[in-house]
Amino acid sequence: MTQRRTFLRKSAAALAGGVLFPALRLPGESAWLQTRPADHAPEEDFWNWIHQAFTVSPNIINLNNGGVSPQPKVVQEALEAYNRLSNEGPTYYMWRILDKGREPLREKLAEQAGVSPEEIAINRNASESLETLIFGLDLAPGDEVVVNRYDYPNMLNAWKQRALRDKIQLVYAETDLLDTDDARLAEAYISKFTRRTRVVHITHVINWNGQVLPVRRIADAARARGIRVLVDGAHAFAHLRHSLRELGCDYWGTSLHKWLCAPIGSGMMYIQKDRIPEVWPLLAPPEPRSGDIRKFEALGTRSFPIEQAIGHALNFHQIIGDERKERRLRFLKNYWVEKVKDLPGIRFYSPLDEKHSGAIATVGFEGVDAEKLDAFLMEKYKVHVVTIKYEAINGIRVTPHVYTRPADLDRLVTGLRDFAANRH
Repeated sequence: MTQRRTFLRKSAAALAGGVLFPALRLPGESAWLQTRPADHAPEEDFWNWIHQAFTVSPNIINLNNGGVSPQPKVVQEALEAYNRLSNEGPTYYMWRILDKGREPLREKLAEQAGVSPEEIAINRNASESLETLIFGLDLAPGDEVVVNRYDYPNMLNAWKQRALRDKIQLVYAETDLLDTDDARLAEAYISKFTRRTRVVHITHVINWNGQVLPVRRIADAARARGIRVLVDGAHAFAHLRHSLRELGCDYWGTSLHKWLCAPIGSGMMYIQKDRIPEVWPLLAPPEPRSGDIRKFEALGTRSFPIEQAIGHALNFHQIIGDERKERRLRFLKNYWVEKVKDLPGIRFYSPLDEKHSGAIATVGFEGVDAEKLDAFLMEKYKVHVVTIKYEAINGIRVTPHVYTRPADLDRLVTGLRDFAANRH
């Protein structure tokens, strides 16, 4: 009991010091939070405090955090405070005060990503980042780009538009959503490389089912052939531990309103420093061939409150810690999967091993339309998921987050068991 009280006291101090009042740092807080992260994945005392930092509805169980994640209260309050400040005198407080916070924010994001601040641009989401890159690369008729039919639709649509407009050729890598063989997954891309290949587009974590692809293995083979590497990191950043340097990519983009829990409509883009001059901005700055990453932020009037509140989300993420968070997310996925994996007729569309999955898993029942399962869980158990019907997938995607409690997942498990027992 003494140890438990000490743990709770330290948890409360950490949250009060770093979440409720981000400017206050308590002595020893960081050292304590970073110790023995592996021991605390199933430890509910700490995670109950994290749950209380959010304002999620008590009336539904939100398991579609892969779309947009809720923000902890401290981020919501920061956003509201910055918005009120802006409205006291918009052109003064936005352009002369809040705009000065972009460089410190850029530094914080770059540190988290493991790259230089001079390689990070702040924008609104992964689609904006990646489409800026897709439309900004110099490509000629006949040039080939290797993609995957399981890439995010916005990205495929952007590449298809380039194919229509510029007569480039799209070549599709064929992968299996359940494959856990890195050599085979990488070869699906590498086998498509030819002397005409200019770019390979790799989705780090497939949004449909959470499959983790061997980005570095593909990237190394591509760059050895002079092929540029573009990575969609929408579901990987602040979810799986990695630095962008480790990926070996030239270009990368993500949304920050997913796993980082930043304000809705926030994202960032990375371009390796020596590649910046060659990319045309989507919105024209004074010097489009400049090597300054800031040329990609020529948006005009933007939401300064959203942008500045990103820093509070980053503080919240770092209080939990990269390793502790990743282990917790994987623990939550495994928690419900283990309880339902043997139900009659159940089918998983996701790899479930640690190397090729994180928090996301997509599941369905043989012979059952996934929309029926989705509606059943919401109507009877108030569990919110998302239907995934794409290519060979006919299931629901379940995506917990750090505020999700095992009791919430027990409701999902009960619903799946009920459905399995009565689906006929």
